[in-house]
Amino acid sequence: MNRILVFLLVAGLLLLIDLYVWQAVRTLSRGLSDVAQRTIGYVYWGFTGLALLAYIALQMLPPDALGRITRTFVMTGIVMPYLAKLFAVLFIAADDAGRLVRWAIGRFAKPEAAAIPVSPSSPSSPSSLSSSPTISRSDFLMKTALVAGAVPLVAFSYGIVSGAHDYRVRRIKLPLKNLPSGFNGLKIAQLSDIHSGSFFNKTAVKGGVEMLLREKPDLVFFTGDLVNSKAEEVRDYISIFDKVRAPMGVFSTLGNHDYGDYAEWPSPEAKRKNLNDLKAAHKQLGWQLMMDENHILEANGDKIALIGIQNWGAGARWPKYGDLAKALRGAEDYPVKLLLSHDPSHWDAQVRPKFPEIDVMFAGHTHGMQFGIETELFRWSPSQYAYKQWAGLYQEGDQRLYVNRGYGYIGYPGRVGILPEVTIFELVQVA
Repeated sequence: MNRILVFLLVAGLLLLIDLYVWQAVRTLSRGLSDVAQRTIGYVYWGFTGLALLAYIALQMLPPDALGRITRTFVMTGIVMPYLAKLFAVLFIAADDAGRLVRWAIGRFAKPEAAAIPVSPSSPSSPSSLSSSPTISRSDFLMKTALVAGAVPLVAFSYGIVSGAHDYRVRRIKLPLKNLPSGFNGLKIAQLSDIHSGSFFNKTAVKGGVEMLLREKPDLVFFTGDLVNSKAEEVRDYISIFDKVRAPMGVFSTLGNHDYGDYAEWPSPEAKRKNLNDLKAAHKQLGWQLMMDENHILEANGDKIALIGIQNWGAGARWPKYGDLAKALRGAEDYPVKLLLSHDPSHWDAQVRPKFPEIDVMFAGHTHGMQFGIETELFRWSPSQYAYKQWAGLYQEGDQRLYVNRGYGYIGYPGRVGILPEVTIFELVQVA
């Protein structure tokens, strides 16, 4: 019953948005011929009808009826136009609010004040008493509204076609004051948030892996979310990601999506089997999955510690599977400690206040919300309102955190402004 009610409320809200935006479209097309106006109406309501029918179909069909990729693109095809219409609604509402204020002033002001001339009413303007002034819609704001709606629609469409697999190599120097000389200049590659269940272009995915391999890293880290929910999602990509190798090894950890917490399972046993299958996938890839444990890295006779924990996120929303104290046991005496931990909120919540011996934490998780602006002088993403550290390198005292923007995507099958990355770190010895 609750599901039906939510469905009806959402469908009704979408229809109201359509009707509201249609007023702007009709206002701007009123000077065209009857044939042109009818054509615009057929196109507008035709696409609207398809979107609403698609929404109804998604609610009625079983979750796996369309397949993961098809379902994602159908949902994106519904959400993107309505997101664009919401942008348009902001400007239309501003215009309507202004017209309402002007109407109220004209309706209730003294007769001499009400004599201010106003423009004729358009067919879409609300009617009033014959003795009251009427206010026409502002063509300027209506045009601005439609442009405002078109911009995100074009941007998000481009983000699917181009941004989803526009991999960028980001190079970061990590100066560490206790770094042994044997590790000076060591090259580490980081991948994060592959989300293999969302991919739709294997050739492009392979191209990103080849970019990493051309960097010839000594060591590779993967910081979680190999899949969206189910281990089977990575099956078709094993032959691509098993090429990710390095002389000193590939080390990985789990992200919040890897545990299957966001899928429905017929039994607890099925969920446990899924997690075991995912662990087996890491092994098949040739990656050493770190489950609250450490590994001692050796180079040129020197040693440092690598620690990897299960997902640990701050706040009630995110699971806290990891045990950092357990992972550190036996690694206390090494001069440098590197930590793989999926969620960057772990850094402020536990790593910095309780484990100051951790030199660098490597994380992912945020994807930079797959949307934002990044230039040399300005950075913005909706992700910053949820995470203090959401992309790039951060430092507090001698401790550092790097948040990888992610290799894949989830939900929206693209990226706008915040592009997928392969990170290359160079460890630098500091006196």
